[in-house]
Amino acid sequence: MFAALAPRAPETGVLALARRPSIDARAVLAGPRVAPAIVLDDPAHFGNVGAVIRVAAAAGASAVITSGRHDPWDPAALRGSAGLHFALPVVRLESLSETNGPLIAIDPEGEPFRAAAVPGNALLVFGSERRGLSPAILERADHRLALPMRDNVSSLNLATAVAAVLYAWRLGNATR
Repeated sequence: MFAALAPRAPETGVLALARRPSIDARAVLAGPRVAPAIVLDDPAHFGNVGAVIRVAAAAGASAVITSGRHDPWDPAALRGSAGLHFALPVVRLESLSETNGPLIAIDPEGEPFRAAAVPGNALLVFGSERRGLSPAILERADHRLALPMRDNVSSLNLATAVAAVLYAWRLGNATR
């Protein structure tokens, strides 16, 4: 039974079974939020998706939303999140239709990042590992913010960028 359920046996020799929660993706987008939701624009690597979910849960994000072909509930993403998919809503959407709050693109061409520029109901959008943000997202964004980086450094790992933005937001809003 173990071999049938886990084609690649985990190092721990332990296997857990859980029911995937039913989440209304549109309600996640349109509903009220007091902490930003993370949007991953067509992420390419399940390990990065899992790491983003882990960071988002730890930093108190309200949800993780992905677009594109990859299911964020893939076993490789679950492994990368250390099971924290169950700590916050995790959904995949075809498009960001109706949203509550501003759409803020994290983009190297944006204004310098300031935590005060990110309201609690924001949707923070991060691009894919190779292609960055899609033209449609950049066009739709209400604001573009850039993480400060040293000269000759062009980007961060996806989960690292999400962590930097979320923790800067969290620290910048600790007194509010």
